[in-house]
Amino acid sequence: MNNKSHEKFSLRKRIKSFTYAFNGLKIVFKEEHNLRIHLLVSLIVVVCGSIFQISIIEWILLCFAIGFVISTEILNSAIENLADFVSPEYHDLIKKVKDISAAAVLVSTIVSVVIGILIFLPKISHLIGN
Repeated sequence: MNNKSHEKFSLRKRIKSFTYAFNGLKIVFKEEHNLRIHLLVSLIVVVCGSIFQISIIEWILLCFAIGFVISTEILNSAIENLADFVSPEYHDLIKKVKDISAAAVLVSTIVSVVIGILIFLPKISHLIGN
């Protein structure tokens, strides 16, 4: 049995783990179209935040929302890739797993849209004079 809790700390191994993580980011950016859409929307939101000069708390909320959506999209991609490896052929249970992981992305996106509306709608309403 491999018991990692007794391994000696290694800075080289910690740095190597960042290499793996950045490789994962490169893979999802290259292969996952939905991630690119989320990143484009995130860029638009950041530009709007700059234009409307949102507060530090609003920036924190937007950063959390963006990270939430991107993280769930990455996890969804990992689950889908694993499911496809485990069962390349169609299987009802694999479909269920994929649908549930996609639902996590949907929920994070809905929450993020609500956060965006709560931050930007009052600013847009004030801008147009309502």
